[in-house]
Formats: sequence, structure tokens, C-alpha cells
Amino acid sequence: MTRLTVDDVYQHIRGVCFKTGPPGTVGAETEWFVIDAADPGAHVPGDRVRALVGAAGPPPGGSKITYEPGGQLELSSAPFDGLGELHTSLDGDTAHVRGALESDGLSLVGHGVDPVRRPRFQADHPRYACMRDYFRAGGFPDAGLAMMCSTASVQVNLDIGADHTDAFRRWRLAHALGPVFVAAFANSPLRAGRPTGMRSSRQGIWTELDPCRTLPVLRDGEDGDPAEAWTRYALDAQVMLVHTAEGEWMSHPGMSFLEWLNKGEPGEDDLSYHLSTLFPPVRPRGWLELRMIDALPGPYWPVPVAVATALLDDPAASRAAEAAAEPVAHRWAQAARRGLTDPSLAAASRACFAAALDALPRLGAPGLVPLVDEYARRYVERGRTPADDPAPDSPDTPLPLPEEAPTWPR
Repeated sequence: MTRLTVDDVYQHIRGVCFKTGPPGTVGAETEWFVIDAADPGAHVPGDRVRALVGAAGPPPGGSKITYEPGGQLELSSAPFDGLGELHTSLDGDTAHVRGALESDGLSLVGHGVDPVRRPRFQADHPRYACMRDYFRAGGFPDAGLAMMCSTASVQVNLDIGADHTDAFRRWRLAHALGPVFVAAFANSPLRAGRPTGMRSSRQGIWTELDPCRTLPVLRDGEDGDPAEAWTRYALDAQVMLVHTAEGEWMSHPGMSFLEWLNKGEPGEDDLSYHLSTLFPPVRPRGWLELRMIDALPGPYWPVPVAVATALLDDPAASRAAEAAAEPVAHRWAQAARRGLTDPSLAAASRACFAAALDALPRLGAPGLVPLVDEYARRYVERGRTPADDPAPDSPDTPLPLPEEAPTWPR
């Protein structure tokens, strides 16, 4: 096996993680908690969920179904050429899974953090056990278990960019928009039945957790080549786990990837796996993963997908988003704690939603305008997020739209 050098790491990241091409492709991943309507405070055994979903057959739109260590169900769409196709496909696949579970009294619910149940580790794959051991050894036992077992998100996947100049612009914009998205879609004020004092407790958990692999890659005051920044980040991060030649998974704390590299041991497969264990809010994988958005009540999962796509892919919306997000580009902590009660984040969110609504018809997705508009009127224009709603009777149904909600300005 050829041993890697630092330059090899950079070339891999430049050629694979930042592979450029014409933008326009979009994908999404939605994570859901599964609850039993007869006992919402009880953990649903993973085997029960898998059996029901398996018996229903593959989702018709081709989404991939996986399960997180706490039993959260994840639907990962295929990449699509437009928002309209993505929405139709993933919405249909979600309905397919909901139907399979409802036949046995189970429901999918959207929260950034499980609001009632304490973490319970249900994974049987040895790599998840190694992850748990890594976080314990590194001094993050509570945050590590909470992240793995008690958090859920909506992830948006967008193209890197047409060329390196465009990739640089989109990389910067995605990071600048991060606090806006944390604030506007905050939906996790409770954890294990108690208020945390945060609108996005999910973001709080990620912030507490192993900063070498969860902090934003683009920091305050930094502004350089994205591939160089991601290379530095990857080299400095601790090695989480190793897949040995004998096929075993081993926890591997206490050594950075650069230190491992200097020993002459890792190969390209080790690098690829190491990169997959880094969890910054914007992660480059040949596309941009936007990982900072709380899971939302069922009807609203398409909203962050539509807004993020519009703001990065439409030129006019991108210009408006750059201007709106620049003043709040590093307010991650304020976004998690205050949501849209922070005046600067509220103003940025209103401007970004207005730009996105204007852009969606140009992107061939006019059918998503009413839903994005409803979310804007229900929350953004009122300086609120789903985290500010009192608990509804149904665990995944937002409150009715208030009569005094302002009409969206056209």
C-alpha cells in the first residue's frame, strides 16, 4: 500500500472533496424520531421499526433508508436536477415510510433533539460502538451519546460550484448562512423532558462535542483556499477509529491524522474514512453538505432545502444572501441560544427568505412557494421558530397559523 504524504492529502481533497462542475443538483437527508403513540416516552425497539419498514418494500422514489445509533430513521434522497423533482420524490418516500409505521401505531416526528427520551444506544454495527468509546475516552461521554442517539436534522446537499472561483464563493456563503439557518429553523428547546435554555439544543450539543471535528472549517478572520482550509482541518483532527486489515473496527484516540501520517501508516482508504468522521456544519464531499439545520415538524422539512438551494444557486438570491448574512456570519452561539429573538439574525433571516421566495419560480420550483411562504409568515416574520411553539396535541403537527400573522411582502 502506498503511504500518503501531506501533499497527497491536499490533492485528494482538491480533486475529490472540491470537485467542481455546473451547479444545479440538489439532494436532502431527513432524520426522524420514531415514537409509539401508545407510549410516547418509551424507546421503540429498532428491530420493530426495521421489520415494518422492510415489509413495506423499497421507497418508490429511490431514497435510501438507514438508522442512526439511537434508532433515528434517516431518508437520504438520490441527487436530483431540480427542487421540484426532489420534493416530489422525497415527500413520497416519507409518506411510504409513515404508512408502514402507522399500521403498527408508530409515527415519525421531527425535532432537533429528542424532547422526552434520554439517549439509548441501539446500534449493532461495531463502528458505532467505537465512536461511542472514542467520545468517552476523549472526555465527551454525555455529548457524544446525545449526538449519536438523541439528535436529528435536515441536511441539504448542493454542488460545490462551477469552477474554483465559484466554489470559493459558495463555500464562503454557505458558512455565512450557517447561523441564519440555525436560528431560522431552531426546533430543539427541550432535552430529556427539560428546557435547556436554547432554541437549538442540537447545535449546542454539537458545539460541546470534540471541537477538532465539529467546529466550522471557516473561522472568523479566515479567508483562503477552501481546499487548503479543509486539508488543515483534516490533518489537525484526531483519528476517531481505524478499520484494520483484518476487518475489525478499533477506537483510535489520542493521535491527529498528521501524527498518524508522519508514522507512515495510513493509506487513501484511511484518509477517506477519516474525512467521513469529521462533522463541521459545512462539509465538502464532492458536494457541500449543510449540516446545521434541526429536524422540523413533518410538513416543513422541504423549507430549508428550498431556501438553501435558492440562496446558493440563484445569482440574484445569492447576492442578497451575501449582503444579509455577512453581519451575522459568526453568530453561531447566539443563533443556537436565541434563535430569531436576536434582532440581527431575525433581520438576516427575513431578507434571506424574501430572496428565496423571489428565486424559487426561476429555479423551476413555484410549487414550493406556498409552503416556504407559510413558514415565513408563521415564524420568520414574527421573530419566532418552531422552538418557540408550545407543545401541540400531536407531536409532529405545528400550531395553526395565527390570524394576526402578517401577509408576506411581495
